[in-house]
Amino acid sequence: MKNKIWKAAALLGAALILGGCSGQKEAAPATTAETSAQTKAEETTAAGETGKAAAEGSDTFTVGFDQDFPPMGFVGDDGEYTGFDLELAQEVAKRLGKTYVPQPIAWDSKDMELASGNVDCIWNGFTMNGREDGYTWTTPYMENSQVFVVKGDSGIKTLADLAGKVVEVQADSSAEKALQEDAELTGTFGTLQTTPDYNTAFMDLEMGAVDAIAMDVIVAGYQIEQRNADFIILDEALAAEEYGVGFKKGNDALRDQVQEQLEAMAADGTLKTVSEKWFGKDVTTIGK
Repeated sequence: MKNKIWKAAALLGAALILGGCSGQKEAAPATTAETSAQTKAEETTAAGETGKAAAEGSDTFTVGFDQDFPPMGFVGDDGEYTGFDLELAQEVAKRLGKTYVPQPIAWDSKDMELASGNVDCIWNGFTMNGREDGYTWTTPYMENSQVFVVKGDSGIKTLADLAGKVVEVQADSSAEKALQEDAELTGTFGTLQTTPDYNTAFMDLEMGAVDAIAMDVIVAGYQIEQRNADFIILDEALAAEEYGVGFKKGNDALRDQVQEQLEAMAADGTLKTVSEKWFGKDVTTIGK
């Protein structure tokens, strides 16, 4: 028995010696940095291919929007979704040969909606400024600014007059972000509170529950005109900004398709026509 054990050990030793003398070296194990870089590169490639396949293969174009944000996107008198942005999105879908699907979302859930694939893009007065690195964007298609709306008889004429007042803003909006970045101004307010949508904000202003609303000037002008009420927009703006169509980070393929159609619509006058329908003038910026 012992002889068999010794013979087996001798054979194993010989095998190891021969292996060591073969001249072949084992590859050095990959470092953590090399493994991480390779994994990241593979993930980036996979994401790009997935995004390209989704853009080319999907027969729908699902647009995420806030249904209480006229004139960009809202529920019309006929119960159908409508608005300046949605009309542009519908035309883009038509030109791409895709079925247009308007998908109302809670504005503060937009990132989750994009990440889950529930929507293909956010197209609804979506401010690019300060969000440049969080999404894949088209070029800006219109300019905007954040302003304050007050009652005409409120006596509020300047930003200084907002001291001690109750100011309302939509949750997770560009106006809220601008206010958060201006602590000197917001520190003078009596109260700064949020609301889910601007329809509610205007009702609060009309009833006297708040003194001012911080919001997009484009939307403010439309709301005031439609309500035919004694509201005014203060001359001093809170912040200047631009609107773009936002896609999930890395979805360059679909963004490029939409961008191409927007440029074509600017060239053939479609953007101008739709803008004049909703605003009485051409407020678009592509191709200008």
